Amino acid sequence: MSQAEGVNVQRRRVLIASTAAIGAAGVAAVATPFVRSWYPSAKAEAAGAAVTQDIGSIEAGQMIVVKYRGKPIYVVKRTEDMVAGLESVKPLLSDPESDASLQPEYCKNPTRSLDPTVLVVEGVCTHLGCAPNYRPDVGAVDLGGNDWYGGFFCPCHGSKYDLAGRVYSGVPAPLNLPVPEYGMDGTILTVGEA
Repeated sequence: MSQAEGVNVQRRRVLIASTAAIGAAGVAAVATPFVRSWYPSAKAEAAGAAVTQDIGSIEAGQMIVVKYRGKPIYVVKRTEDMVAGLESVKPLLSDPESDASLQPEYCKNPTRSLDPTVLVVEGVCTHLGCAPNYRPDVGAVDLGGNDWYGGFFCPCHGSKYDLAGRVYSGVPAPLNLPVPEYGMDGTILTVGEA
C-alpha cells in the first residue's frame, strides 16, 4: 500500500471489532470450565446438606446414630431418671456449664438440648477423635461405681462423658462432646440447621 492511497477507516473499525468479539468469545470459552471447577461437586454438596431423621420410634434409654458431614451424631432418648441424674454428676465434671465447649446458644442449659429428653451430640471424642461407647448402665463398676450415672466411655484412652455429653474431670479429653446445629419439629430431627 502506498502513501498515496487512503486508509479505509470504516474497514479498520470492523476488523478491530470482529477481532475483539472473537477474542472475548475465546476467553469466555476457556474461562467457563475453569470457573466451574471452583464449585463444589454434587457429592460435596450432599455431604454438607442437612439430615433429617424421625426419632419417634426411639425407645426411652435407647441411642441411634445418624451420619452428618462424615461424623456420627448420637441421638439419645433420655429417661426421666437420666435427666434427673445430670445434676448429681455435676461436681465430677470438668466443664459442667459448658463454657469452653461447642454448642449452639439455644443448647446452653443443664441438659445441653432443645428437649430435655433428647440428647444430640457429635459422637467424636474430643481427645483424639475416637468414637465413645454409649454406656447407660448406672453404677457400672468399671466406670466408677457409684460415681457413674450413665453416659459415654471412650475405651481408647479412658475419657468419660455424662448423659449430656459433658466431660469428666481427670480424663484425657479436654472438652465436652460438641452439639451440632439442629432443630426439632415434633418427632422429626433435622441436623445441620436450626
